Amino acid sequence: MPNLLKDKVAVITGGTSGIGRAIALEYLKEGASVVINHLGDDLSTRNLEGMKSEASFGSTLLGIAGDISQQETAVELIRFALEQLGRIDIFVSNAGVCQFAEFLSLEKDLFDSTISINLSGAFYATQAAARQMVAQGTGGSIIAISSISALVGGEYQSHYTPTKAGVLSLMQSCACALGKYNIRCNALLPGTIRTQLNEEDLKDQEKRKYMEGRIPLGRTGVPEDLAGPAVFLASDMSRYVNGAQLLVDGGLFVNLQ
Repeated sequence: MPNLLKDKVAVITGGTSGIGRAIALEYLKEGASVVINHLGDDLSTRNLEGMKSEASFGSTLLGIAGDISQQETAVELIRFALEQLGRIDIFVSNAGVCQFAEFLSLEKDLFDSTISINLSGAFYATQAAARQMVAQGTGGSIIAISSISALVGGEYQSHYTPTKAGVLSLMQSCACALGKYNIRCNALLPGTIRTQLNEEDLKDQEKRKYMEGRIPLGRTGVPEDLAGPAVFLASDMSRYVNGAQLLVDGGLFVNLQ
């Protein structure tokens, strides 16, 4: 095993399903200890226990429940990781929601909750992680899961795309603010990835075939497709990568004409 993250401590929000789960398991394989934030409901609790059974022998995987849209959740998450593992080297802001809705009939509650989870939550958690990394004085890597939707619009995503553009912009600004502390901040921009967020949408066979036809690699992505890029950005292999955005979309973006 390469052990690219040996002896590193990683914290991941929304880490019991989808992209967050895939990244957490890959980090464990690469030698990191991992703390994940999750909702605390029955499903995420079961998922966490299942992940522990998949983790490599000797790996440390811990979880703590909390609503990531609340600032106190971010503070408690970092405090818990520090208390349990002594430091934080890698932080992945992954938690997010995407519920499709018509722009003209979009309700305030859906708009507000999407902003609170996707953007406010990313800000609070990133800030809390960065404060700890600065206090440690040994640098670190912060990675945010943005989206191809940060770069293009979506008919049913007028409340979602601004949050992902905001997450990308947050990483760019944090790269400027935190570089002097040797903290690198980068964004991953997934394309169409089969997760619980779009499971129902991709059950439409015609829509799925249409989406696959637009992707040069000929398939929609799976969460594991994000794991390798997330390891790269967390490891010393990317030690001079800062403020970058990495599309992980099978070529979808460059084929949008």
